[in-house]
Parts: sequence; C-alpha cells; structure tokens
Amino acid sequence: MKVVLFCHSLASCWNHGNAHFLRGIARELLCRGHRVRAFEPANGWSRANLARDHGTEALEQWRRAYPELATKTYAGALPDLDAALDGAGLVLVHEWSTPELIAALGRRRTAGGRFVLLFHDTHHRAVTDPGALSAVELDGYDGVLTFGAVLKQRYLAAGWARHVWVWHEAADTSVFRPLPEVETTGDLVWIGNWGDGERSAELSQFLLEPARQLRLRGSVHGVRYPAGALEAVRGSGLAYRGWLPNHRVPEAFARHRVTVHVPRRPYSKALRGIPTIRVFEALACGMPLVSAPWDDVEGLFPAGCFLMARDRAEMARHLRQLLHEPALRMELGARGLEAIRSRHTCAHRAAQLLAIHAALRGSGGEIPRAEAGECA
Repeated sequence: MKVVLFCHSLASCWNHGNAHFLRGIARELLCRGHRVRAFEPANGWSRANLARDHGTEALEQWRRAYPELATKTYAGALPDLDAALDGAGLVLVHEWSTPELIAALGRRRTAGGRFVLLFHDTHHRAVTDPGALSAVELDGYDGVLTFGAVLKQRYLAAGWARHVWVWHEAADTSVFRPLPEVETTGDLVWIGNWGDGERSAELSQFLLEPARQLRLRGSVHGVRYPAGALEAVRGSGLAYRGWLPNHRVPEAFARHRVTVHVPRRPYSKALRGIPTIRVFEALACGMPLVSAPWDDVEGLFPAGCFLMARDRAEMARHLRQLLHEPALRMELGARGLEAIRSRHTCAHRAAQLLAIHAALRGSGGEIPRAEAGECA
C-alpha cells in the first residue's frame, strides 16, 4: 500500500517532536512492505530555523540516520496533489499542516478519493485554543488520531469528528535503545526546549534548583532558550549545549546517569494523561527517570517505570538516591525499558494504524488491539 504523510517537517527536529514519531512510523511501515512518501513545506519554520542556526548540513544529518525515508518539499500553499495522492491507500495529515492543505485534502476525499484520510493531532490547542481548531475543515476525513484520551473526548464533544482513535506517540526503538558501550561521565541530562513560558517555573523547581542544590554535573540540550533561561542554567551548574539532533539523543542519555521529565503546563493541567514523546524515548534507552507531577490516567506505564516528584524537595531526594544507588538505577531503567518494548514502540503504533485502516476499509467495527510486528 502507498502511504502518504503530510507534515510540517520530517527532515527537521528543531523544536519539532512530531518528526521523531513520524520518522519511526514511516520506518515501521516500510519494514512491513508498504511504500511511504512524506510531503513538507520548503519554507516551514522548523527547517528554516535549523538551517539558520546550524547550516544546511544539519538538514542532511537525519538522512544518515533514516536513509530509507523519502520526503518531498513544496513551495506555496499546496503540493501537487494529483501526483502526491496517485495510488495512495492511506493519507495521514498532521495537525500542523496549513488549513488550506487540510481542507484541500478533505475535498479530494469527498470528491471520490479512494484512500483513507486521517487527521493526526499531537498538540494541545484543541483544549487551549479551540477556536483555532474549530475553523479547520475536517468534513471529508474518515477519522482523527489523537495522542491522548482527553483529546479524543474533546473532538467528540465538540462535534469536530465522528470517528476518533487514541494513537499515543511512542519510541522509535530502531534509534532509541540502551548504549552500554558509551562511557558515563555526567550525573543529569535534560533534553527539551524552553518554549513559550509554558513550564519556566516548573523547570526552575524540578530541574535547575535540585541540580544546584546537589551540585550535579550535567547537560541541557534544546532550543528557544532566552537570555534569562541561559543564565538560570548556568546558575544551576549544568552546561547548556544547544540543539541536539534527535538521533544522537541516545548517546547523550548514555553519557549521564539520570534524566528528568518536566511536562509543559497544558499537559499536566488540561491534557491529563498525555506524556510528551521524551518520556517514551528516555525509557526506551533504559534511562532512570524522575518526573515532575503528571497524572497517568490512561495507565500507560506500570508502577516502577520511573519516579514521581511532587515538589522540589522530593525531586532532590529522588535524584540523590538514584545517583548514590546503582542497583536502584538499574532496576528502574530495566522496568521502564520493558514497558516500552512491550507496549510503546513505533512498531506497536504502526500495527494499530494499519488495523484502523483495515477497519475503515472493511466493516467499520471495533479496532482490535494491535501488537507489535516483527520489524525492528
């Protein structure tokens, strides 16, 4: 089957976690014998910022990690839809696509397109900015994939779609895996973007202050750090090391003993039960993880996969314990790794996607629980 992805960017992971997941999904579909083609705007902000900050060479790094993935850029509002959709059996449209493209694809489906058309939402604006999403035309779509149950309920309650499935993000285990051969030299690593002030106070409380208090050695990777944030990182004793290509993140994890998860405020408050993809990726690397508070209402992770800290003092206690007890680090890392391998890989999500496609093509009944395929 020909699978077509319309996304903001597959090539650039600058402030763009969707690329992590979609790369893994594309690889898994290829492994199962499907043809996959991705289309992205040539002037997308993620590509533009990456080239500005790191040069065009940075845009080619991902090809060395994913040489089999095929992408095509387009100028203007729309690609050549006749060529893009020719022979397509499944079309996946990410929520960051332009309203013009989203609407044009819906019209193609309504006009007799012989493909299944799915809208893919991995953002919080359905809850934090519902007016923007309510203007998006989804009439021609066969269904919506959301990365959490609370988002699914929002779509159904608002009447934006009749068919909605929960399709959580997951780890691309062809890239994210333990690297025991890498020498561990640091205590703590944080990988994440500063963003728009959605977790500034939380980063101070759960990352920077505990690091300063414990005098930890470690690294901070990410983009969009304003001057005040860079000063705060320096004051914590951690080293800011800038943007890191996503396929090199497992090496950064392996060089440190622990990592921390600090969810953005919309996810901890309005979108309960949705972790960011960084949690899946860290656990897939066997990384001992301590998280700031979030509510796993969907039961994604069995108890003991990571530690939860309710405040700064508890975060400091957990970090101190992990750094001084190698056996506890190993136990926590092993449990988290097993949780990912048993239920949260891109192989699991690709199988689920294909089951949804089959159900929409067939009886339209309940979607069966999909297990991972044999591709690795």
